Order: sequence, then structure tokens, then C-alpha cells
Amino acid sequence: MPEYRYIGLSLAGKPVQGVLYANNRWEVKKKLREIVAEHRININRIQRKSTFQYKVRKGIDKPITGEQSAFSPEEVQRALFNMGFQVISVRKRLLDFRKRVPGQDIVIFIRLCADLLREKFPYDQILQLLANDTSNRTLRETIREIYKDLKSGKEGFQVFGRHSRVLGKFTAHMLSIASTSGNMEQIYDSTAIYLSRDAEFKKNIRSALFMPAIVFVAIIATFIFYIMYIFPQMTGMLAKYDVAIPPLTKASMALSTFFQNNILWIIAGFIIPGIAAFQYFNTPQGKVLLHRTLMKIPMIGPLLHKTSIEIFARVFHALYSGAGENISVIRTAAEACRNAFIEKKIKEMVIPVMLREGKSFTECAEKTGVFPSNAIHRFRSGEESGTLRESALQLANYYEKETTHKMSRVVDMTNLLISVIVTVLILVLTLISSEIGLVSPNTTGVMGR
Repeated sequence: MPEYRYIGLSLAGKPVQGVLYANNRWEVKKKLREIVAEHRININRIQRKSTFQYKVRKGIDKPITGEQSAFSPEEVQRALFNMGFQVISVRKRLLDFRKRVPGQDIVIFIRLCADLLREKFPYDQILQLLANDTSNRTLRETIREIYKDLKSGKEGFQVFGRHSRVLGKFTAHMLSIASTSGNMEQIYDSTAIYLSRDAEFKKNIRSALFMPAIVFVAIIATFIFYIMYIFPQMTGMLAKYDVAIPPLTKASMALSTFFQNNILWIIAGFIIPGIAAFQYFNTPQGKVLLHRTLMKIPMIGPLLHKTSIEIFARVFHALYSGAGENISVIRTAAEACRNAFIEKKIKEMVIPVMLREGKSFTECAEKTGVFPSNAIHRFRSGEESGTLRESALQLANYYEKETTHKMSRVVDMTNLLISVIVTVLILVLTLISSEIGLVSPNTTGVMGR
């Protein structure tokens, strides 16, 4: 998240400055209005932290080039001068933007942290090692900024929260919790497992739907092109002769005419509802409806449902012993489960009842209707035996194995369904072409004129 510095004066005329984090200028202005209203100061200047490229020399040595993040070039020059360098040039990088960090790089970073924590490495040394060995520039700069902020004494939520756009909202939240807990190694390990499973699930979904979707779109486009362009060329001569047109050919001619006369309306009929649906499904209410509907799709729906429950159980297991109140653990796990409908049910039916009536988690979870019966059974067994945390891990591992095995079946069934659709469309095109070929126009009357 970009860092901004504001400079101003208090009502007493004293200089005031501070730092805030925001995604854009509009968000900066909103936060500044709140600061001005609370502290009654006048803001004179806003500076965004940028990357500056410098060229320096020490003594008679060869010039050295490098980069440094700062709010102004003067800051970079002052810092280099204090280090004993002779500053040759300092200029702002023209294209100062951060590339997207691949999910696999983040998984490797977190997994290496977990492994080194298991080896009893100090966390600051881990960050230094990984910052030097990370090839992705954006991730390398992020790790260095995390190291610098932690060394300066900033809180974990403030340090990792500002990098949520690079690390991901859930990852930043988990790492901030780990920084204040006594089981950093376990939380890092669980976070890496979650991210690996999430990446694997998305990859499987893409493999299941990408190529079939391409084939489906291609055959539909071919069918439309045939009906709108090739078919009229083939049937144009039939209009010159007084012949009985076969029913399938007649229906195809009517469809072709309809497409040609209303092509703009047809395109608008697909694009406008698509844009409207996209906008609606990006709202909180739309996401709840979308995720609830996706859970009802045959074959894919139960897979998505159980994957969300797996993520909930895995996050619950990671935080249960080190995140303080159970309510905050349940809330965080619900937010991480990647299903707005399940999250809504847990936040509205589980947490309030637990706080208001003091009922157990299993009693409240059963009433939501979003937890499968075997999940309820495992949670109840864990509560009764005092091993709720271990039961959550067992449930997560069980659903991981089940969804992994069933995903291959979904891929096969999806490919079969697309193959059937393609076969039917090809058969229709073949029948239309064959029917046209069997038409024998009576040209006697025409030749005798």
C-alpha cells in the first residue's frame, strides 16, 4: 500500500507532520479530512513515498548506482551525504510501479519463514536472508520494508496491513497475528498450506474450465458464422426457384435472417446484462447470492462448499491456541473461507448467539445449515473431548483429500459435457448441410421462359 506524508501547521503555529497509508489520492484526502477534524491542523503539503535512483562515489572509487525509497530527493541526498558519499545524481524513477507478485513466490517466502523459525532463527535474520535471496523486486522491497518497520518498533497489524495488496489481505492478517503470538512457526506453516491449497484449487478449476470454455466459445462462434454468412450464401439460390424448402433449412433461414437484422440488439442483450451482473456480484449482497448459487451447482457446488469448510477448519486450527478469544478466531476463519454466504451465516448466526446465550460453537454452527453433518460431528467430538483444535485439523485434512480426488472427476465430466455439446452442434450443422444438398430445384419452368 502506498505511503504518504503530510506536512502542516497546528493552531499554535507549530510544524506538524505524519505518515498514512492509502491506495489512492481519494483515500488519502478522506483520511486527511478525519485527521484535520480530530487534531485541528492545517495541511500544507502531501508527499508520496517514491523510488529514487542515485549515483554516488566515495573518494576515488568507481561510481556506485542504487535505489532508495524516500519522500523527496533531498532526503536521499542527505542520507547518502551522511554516509560519506559524494552524490553525483539523484532522480525519481520514471515508471515507479510494483509488478504483481506471483502467488507461488509468496508461498515460498512464507514456507521458508516457517522452516527457518523451526530452526530457531531470529525473525529479523530471516527477513534479511530472504530479502537478499528473493528474485522478485516487488517482494524483495516489501520484505525490506517489513524488516525496517519491525525494527523501528511498529505494531504487526500496522506493518503487514500496509502490504496487503502485495501479500494478500488474508496473508497480511495472518502474519500480523503471528507477529504478536507465541506460535509464529505454526501460523506461518498453516498459512503456507492454505495458500498452496488455494493456488492448487484455482489451478484445478482453470484446468477444468479453461480449455472446455475455449472449445465451447469456438464452436458457438463457428455456428453463428455458419448461420449468418455461409448458410445465406448456400441458400441464396433457393429463393430464385419455386421449390419446397425442407423444415430444418427453413428454420435455419429464419434464424439467419433474425441474426442479421438484430445483431446489434443481440450483442447488447449479452453485454449489458453481463456488465450489470458483474457490477452486482461485486457488491456484498451480490457476492452472498453468487456464492450461495454456486454451492447448488451439481458436482462443482459441493466441491466449492467443502473446500470453503476445509479452509475454515485449517485457519481455525492455526489460530485457536494463539489468537486470543475464540470469537476472533471464528471471525477470522469465516473471513478466510472464501465464501461470502458461509461467512455471513457464521457472523450472523454463530457469533451473536455464542456471545448472547453462551452456547457452544457446535450448537450454533449446526443451526446455520452451511456445515456438513460430518463437520458438525467432528467439531462436537472435539468439544466434548477437549480436542477441538485437533479435530479441526483432522477435518481440514479429510476434506483436502476428498476434494483433491473428486476434482479429477469434475474435470473429466466437464470435458465430457463439452464434447457432447460440440458433437450435437456439429450434428446440427451436418444435417442442415445434408438437407440443402438433397434439395432438387425444378428448373423446367425457368428454362422454358
